[in-house]
Amino acid sequence: MVDSERNAPIDYMQRTRVYYQALEFGDPYRWAQHDEIPFTPLVKPVSEATIALVTTAVRFDPQFGEQGPGANYNGAAKFFEVYAESTAGEPDLRISHIAIDRAHTTAADQSSYFPLAAVRDAVADGRIGRMAPRFYGLPTDRDQQCTVDQYGNDILQLCRDDAVDAVLLFPNCPVCHQSVSLVARHLEANGVPTVISGCAKDIVEHCGVPRFVFNDFPLGNSAGKPFEPESQAQVLALCLDILASAQTPGTTRINPQHWARSDAWKADFCSIEGLDAAERARLKLEFQRQQELGYAKKKTA
Repeated sequence: MVDSERNAPIDYMQRTRVYYQALEFGDPYRWAQHDEIPFTPLVKPVSEATIALVTTAVRFDPQFGEQGPGANYNGAAKFFEVYAESTAGEPDLRISHIAIDRAHTTAADQSSYFPLAAVRDAVADGRIGRMAPRFYGLPTDRDQQCTVDQYGNDILQLCRDDAVDAVLLFPNCPVCHQSVSLVARHLEANGVPTVISGCAKDIVEHCGVPRFVFNDFPLGNSAGKPFEPESQAQVLALCLDILASAQTPGTTRINPQHWARSDAWKADFCSIEGLDAAERARLKLEFQRQQELGYAKKKTA
């Protein structure tokens, strides 16, 4: 990796394309792309608005195996129905079911991917009028039509039921970023302003969304650095600012924070360097096994 590549955002679409072709998975996945972007302005100050959160994290269920910090990819923990849970409690959400950057983050701090604490602080400070009574869980699904027609409509109905004024969406893995982008577009087309805060700039902008806060962090940290409340508060502040100030669709705000002194971590995600034929075959079999566990759950959803 040359210096110019270290400073640039990771090209996740190209990186995953090369990786899965190296594992001989056949034709590359076609990521969602839209030229026209729906846009709904926020019609009241953020300090008077009801804000809802959307996450691609799953509610922890011990029957599905290891899902804690540092856990391997766990297809058995995937979910394929939108869920809603009270924002008054202390949910236990996990992200082992998706392809986060396991080399450089462990998902040990839930607040780094689900900013419930930061939003509560913003409500207490008067920066947000009210948090919606529930947050919403969005499945990660490569089926783009299902994501819009089923999950998008389900979340839109929840927003209407909870009288939501705007939605903040926090993805984790590459496909998560596409899923929240598709749902954000659907919400905006139906009158609900949105902001996506994520780490895969290419995927979100390729899909075409109204407002996006880009955090150049390893996947799994869309709400800020782990165990750094100031970082998490800054990410939320950027989301609230762009929600209020964006005048045109396709507006991206770049978080000035750096993950580390060096961007060397960017070279590792989906890297095929040093993988011999035997290791590639092993990785393919393991991915297929986890994929089958996920598909089995989808059939019963």
